[in-house]
Amino acid sequence: MEHSDTSWTESLFLYTINTMKDNIKKPRYIDIFAGCGGISLGLCNAGWEGLFAIEKDKMAFETLKYNLINHFHWPKWLPVKEFDINHLISFYQKELYLLRGKVDLVVGGPPCQGFSMAGKRRGNDKRNKMVDSYIKFIDLVRPKFLFFENVYGFTTAMKKKTKLDEDTYSSYVIKKLSVLGYDIAFEIVDFSRFGVPQKRKRFILVGVKKGNAKKFFSDLEIHKKSFLRNKGLSVYTPIKDAISDLEKGHGEVPCKETTSFNMGIYVPPQSNYQRFLRRNIEGLKLIPDSHRFTNHGEKIIEKFKYILKTAKRNKAVDESTKLMFNTKKRSVTVLDRNQPSPTLTTLPDDYIHYAEPRILTVREYARIQSFDDSFEFKGNYTTGGVRRIREVPRYTQIGNAIPPLFGEQAGRIFLKMYEDNKRK
Repeated sequence: MEHSDTSWTESLFLYTINTMKDNIKKPRYIDIFAGCGGISLGLCNAGWEGLFAIEKDKMAFETLKYNLINHFHWPKWLPVKEFDINHLISFYQKELYLLRGKVDLVVGGPPCQGFSMAGKRRGNDKRNKMVDSYIKFIDLVRPKFLFFENVYGFTTAMKKKTKLDEDTYSSYVIKKLSVLGYDIAFEIVDFSRFGVPQKRKRFILVGVKKGNAKKFFSDLEIHKKSFLRNKGLSVYTPIKDAISDLEKGHGEVPCKETTSFNMGIYVPPQSNYQRFLRRNIEGLKLIPDSHRFTNHGEKIIEKFKYILKTAKRNKAVDESTKLMFNTKKRSVTVLDRNQPSPTLTTLPDDYIHYAEPRILTVREYARIQSFDDSFEFKGNYTTGGVRRIREVPRYTQIGNAIPPLFGEQAGRIFLKMYEDNKRK
């Protein structure tokens, strides 16, 4: 259903800008299960002020700290380092309790691997217990608003029932938060409908202490066109508009960060989306951050060339092709240049570039997730084996993130709800 997006919509964003110019105290938020900072980047761009962020992985926190530490007013009682949320609750319970009335918004959802439809969906996955840690944190801090994000599978019961998921994890969370006094609304949101070049569906839950939580989703839909138009962007963004200026064919240079690899170079932007994400790049920078090409062997390149010629776009390659190349991978997908990407996973070899026989680079991943090119990623590029369970390298950081472009839209709506509550 289409909505009018003139008058009131334009006044919303003019009001937001004028509020910032008048130096009115910015509302504050806490980011938990923060990852590399995708939602925090979006909230920062929307005019919010961070108090602190909680992320247990050292590499992901290093990325967040490098890019966003100046955006936070970190409390003196909390070290600026990676933290497990259970450690935080155990050792800083008093400090968290004293934040009641001082925190306007808490964002973030617990790790999604145990719920993901793309994974094995184990009901006894210990990461699922982070749901209870989330609820304990909300109970201590009691923010005015909360934003909870998780995978689509969060709404679906496990095949093997556990006591916790008798009614699905989503209903469990809703019941617990309702008891704490929150009005709750949730939807399955497809980020490709909000300017992000990726068909990424996520369970989004919003809680409001005073007000109607459903208004968040109706306002989000009403104002998306105006929001994107103000930035020169479209609601629908195909993948070529996101990464066509990063193709290997444009040229490459030796990688200074890691020897024996090459990196791609910048060419002039070829779409408004590319111009937007490159807007904060200073001077004559020629090499995008984290745009390192994988050194594929000749057999891999030949396989990718064959798949590029024969496979359907944005669809997993068929079983006969996997059998031909003796691949045991669950899914390999050739991207369609004229469509948004499927949901990015944390495994870069799940996808083949739409025009070149290779996997995507970290920077291409970041573009598809709508991270600014000025946002730099830290830590290892990837990892393997058992370390995949406990490490969060660059590809994983991006694959786990909330797209900042959507985060900014959510932040603008929360900002309007915050101002409306102040006037009541």
